[in-house]
Amino acid sequence: MRPHPPHTARAARTGGSPATAAARPGLADAARGRILFGGDYNPEQWPEATWHEDVALMREAGVNSVTLGVFSWSRIEPEPGAREFGWLDTVMDLLHANGVGVVLATPTAAPPPWLGRLHPDTLPRDENGDVEWWGGRQHFSHSSATYRRYAAAITEDLAARYGAHPALTMWHINNEYCTADHGDEAAVAFRRWLRARYGTLDALNRAWGTAFWSQGYDSWDAVLPARRPHHLKNPAQVLDFRRFTSDALLECYLVERDIVTRHTPHIPVTTNFMPLFIGQDAWRWAEEEDVVSVDLYPDPRDPLAAQHGALVQDLTRSQAGGPWMLMEQAAGPVDWRAVNHPKARGLNRLWSLQAVARGADAVCYFQWRQSRQGAEKFHSGMIGHAGERGRTFQEIKLIGAELARLGPEVAGRRATADIAVLHDWHAWWAGAQDGRPSRHVDHPTILHAWHRALWESHLTTDFAHPEQDLSGYRLVVVPQLYSMTDTAVGNLVDHVRGGGTVVAGFLTGVVDEDDRVRPGGMDARLRELFGIDVLHEWWPLEPGESAGTDAFRGILWSEELEKADDATTEAAYRGGELDGLPAVLRRDRAWYLSTLPEPDALRALLARVAADAGVHPVVEGLPPQVEAVRRGELLFLLHHGREPVTVDLPGTHHDLLTGRTHADRITLGRHGAAVLRP
Repeated sequence: MRPHPPHTARAARTGGSPATAAARPGLADAARGRILFGGDYNPEQWPEATWHEDVALMREAGVNSVTLGVFSWSRIEPEPGAREFGWLDTVMDLLHANGVGVVLATPTAAPPPWLGRLHPDTLPRDENGDVEWWGGRQHFSHSSATYRRYAAAITEDLAARYGAHPALTMWHINNEYCTADHGDEAAVAFRRWLRARYGTLDALNRAWGTAFWSQGYDSWDAVLPARRPHHLKNPAQVLDFRRFTSDALLECYLVERDIVTRHTPHIPVTTNFMPLFIGQDAWRWAEEEDVVSVDLYPDPRDPLAAQHGALVQDLTRSQAGGPWMLMEQAAGPVDWRAVNHPKARGLNRLWSLQAVARGADAVCYFQWRQSRQGAEKFHSGMIGHAGERGRTFQEIKLIGAELARLGPEVAGRRATADIAVLHDWHAWWAGAQDGRPSRHVDHPTILHAWHRALWESHLTTDFAHPEQDLSGYRLVVVPQLYSMTDTAVGNLVDHVRGGGTVVAGFLTGVVDEDDRVRPGGMDARLRELFGIDVLHEWWPLEPGESAGTDAFRGILWSEELEKADDATTEAAYRGGELDGLPAVLRRDRAWYLSTLPEPDALRALLARVAADAGVHPVVEGLPPQVEAVRRGELLFLLHHGREPVTVDLPGTHHDLLTGRTHADRITLGRHGAAVLRP
């Protein structure tokens, strides 16, 4: 009835046709055959003498790009209508004179205190109606006409002043869009959004199921954002409020993007995503960006940190449809975890090369010089508190030199995959509700578990929207899509009919786009696809509880299924209420997992399904902690362990990092890496 917008691998960068998208600049226009290397630069925090020291050290480190002005609104506009561009003129000129390009940010993520003081309507309100005050950042109401007016004005003046500056290589709009607002102006905007979506109150009432709990609306004025109620919120209302919030923030981005594009149609535009962030439909947002960028901060102490990085990189590359930008990473510790650990020697280099292997043509940091004051003074910088003699800066110089060598060999080339992992923010939003069978079933956790199984099997994956063309993939993996549109269901069925393989996890296809449970507890077409005759009941598991099968132990979930006559039980439950019933079911090339196998079992199962579909690792027989990714003709080998390992190679290869040639095998040391050309 109301399908999602069509999704391709960013068929349209700016919301137009593919032909229009082709006319827009992209990352290649900023990179110019290089890998961009640098980070957020905040000169307003330092005296001018330090700026000259900074650019000298940037040259020494091989920095060729910095992001400037992200949080400089109060410095540029210290009082309403004032403009102080002199300091920014000096910095722009200084950077250009030293061969450093500028990704110039609009400073609208951190309004100055005077804006909230003079215009309280610009401040967001939480679900309890409490004001979120200035004193931090992101304290703006996306629906405030006053905020939008001031944000557009400063963006207009920035674009007019610096659009022709030779240092400018890219625009960066706002920063990490993440603000929700439950205030009165947002309520008016929400109603306007709902009227555009549904047309009539009758349609809204049907979509929201307001016959339940006497919630029927007789007036648009009675409809509110998802504020705190006495008891459980209406899940369909929450779902639409999440959709609205993503769209409202996108409107803010588009206003500023269109301003800078009008002044500089030849300069690409981006805004930075947070990794796997629930608040934005990043598929939709990516369609409106010339460059897709992300911030990535794995925990150095997490044994699965590299896999988390690979997941975010695969997702970002898929949103970009090609090369992408690592806008932020940490050179050392961050400052928001309970304990903030530094990166061990070599880890910064290894994770930077991992991003390049998985498609990044820009490797950047937050930030260049570690702050001495403010909330992030213990967040690392490329130059830490130890200064240029510190280990962090010495490693940065090494990374800069290596990326300079790799740039001409790798920039613009693609990393390809035969496997697509389906992910949809709307399905995530619908499933993240109260009143569900188990609060322990978490969408990102499921996504990570399945991606981990593929990553540890040395299988490279793309991500795809459920309505995207899947014909180019041998295997489509569906960790969990609680909500699916009719189009998405048909797309999955058609993929199998066309000769592809599908493997899906539990709680897939349970509801439609209005969070309305499908008859039978799963869409009938999916039940037929997987060979499910009847889905009798869901049997969620307690934390620490497991379900035994004749092949493995399952965690989190189990289901009481009755299979169709022509389906095959690949693994059956053993013991308990579900004894003998299918835990893993297959009908032809469609597989269904009614539980989450423990990691080793899931890895073995997905590796088997992939092999049957004709998908194999880039390099066979790799040691467990070695990652292999092919980008173009280059083979990246990344060792995530601390002890040396030897990798068997298919023939003779030349390592671009060391200049050495290796016949049949190569030894990688602690956190070692090689970039090999056959």
